[in-house]
Amino acid sequence: MAGLQLPNPPPSSPAVRNVMRANRARNTGPELRLRRALREAGLGGYRLNWRKAPGRPDIAYPGRRVAIFVHGCYWHHCPRCYPNLPKSNTAFWARKFNLNRERDGRKVANLEAAKWAVMEVWECEIRADLPAMVRSVTQAIHPDRSLDPRGAALVRRQTPDS
Repeated sequence: MAGLQLPNPPPSSPAVRNVMRANRARNTGPELRLRRALREAGLGGYRLNWRKAPGRPDIAYPGRRVAIFVHGCYWHHCPRCYPNLPKSNTAFWARKFNLNRERDGRKVANLEAAKWAVMEVWECEIRADLPAMVRSVTQAIHPDRSLDPRGAALVRRQTPDS
């Protein structure tokens, strides 16, 4: 079922058509906000939509084998927000969102099978607590380090022999 593309129903109005055409798959607002915060935290060096990683994650740290997917709450049907289905073409949209979730699951499974750590970051999480998302990414990339109590800088964890 990989690569399945549903034929789009005709738009219900010119306004709907324009809104749908304006949606992007890359460089979305939440993705740009997360990337900016990662750079500011000193976590640059990532690859965008890296083809060599299974599933082409939005953000990949190949050396650390960490993949990050930034999901929009509407398109990936967030389990926290539960966005409403559109009122027209409901059957189409229900199937579309189910296929999106199935594809997301396959991508995660393929990455995990290849020994990658996978993070799925939701638009609502970025909006609610961006610093917490950056801390989560930091922990995934640098498991041997921790944030200081203020969450400001990375501090190497003390080991008994150091």
